Amino acid sequence: MSAVQTYFENLNLLLVRVLASQAENMERAAKAIAGCLKSGHMVYTLGTGHGHLLALEVFYRAGGMARVCPILDERLMLHVNAAESSLWERREEIVPELLERYPIGAGDVLIASSNSGRNAAAVLYPMEAKRRGAAVIALTSMQHSGSVTPRNSAGVRLFETADIVLDNGGVPGDAALTMADGMAVGPTSTAVGAAMLQAIACRVKEISLEEGWEAEFFKSSNIDGGDEYNAALLEKYGRMIPALA
Repeated sequence: MSAVQTYFENLNLLLVRVLASQAENMERAAKAIAGCLKSGHMVYTLGTGHGHLLALEVFYRAGGMARVCPILDERLMLHVNAAESSLWERREEIVPELLERYPIGAGDVLIASSNSGRNAAAVLYPMEAKRRGAAVIALTSMQHSGSVTPRNSAGVRLFETADIVLDNGGVPGDAALTMADGMAVGPTSTAVGAAMLQAIACRVKEISLEEGWEAEFFKSSNIDGGDEYNAALLEKYGRMIPALA
């Protein structure tokens, strides 16, 4: 079996295991998000390094929730200076800046994604969000996070700060294959994390329909009528969500 086939087989098995083990927590997350949206509050998403891909996964996309504000700071992302971003996520001084630009509060929900859940930005922003009355959903690897020590002044890891923990089932080091030379390759956290978040978003929409209210979702801009439909949502939320402005 080639590495391509092995990766897909391992990923499929992991998705099955995650669905079985995390169904209850995904339901709890969907209900928390639905309650947030129904009451007019905001869903914030946070991720550092490759975790910021998951912060963007549920932002402004076809079939995705409209009232989502990603917490974006180029110092924590990869496209400017990837190596430097690994250092910035460990610096606690960035957290007050993020809180000033993204003033999460009571009634809001934060989805924080970090495989290790040990670094300052991924821990201290959620801690303050929770202190302010927001619900915190952590998307992390319990195997990885449980095998490392905290790297922040609070002395805790992301899963220890959260109201709801979503375990992506990944192994320490986030790789699905061990090659002939002993190198571990084939990260799974993004693929599994994206599947979990999109499944939760689908359930949010379903909950809103069951309860008789509308959870606002974007349509594709590449289908007829999509631009017109989305324009109303962009007008409504453009002033509230910096990345939509």
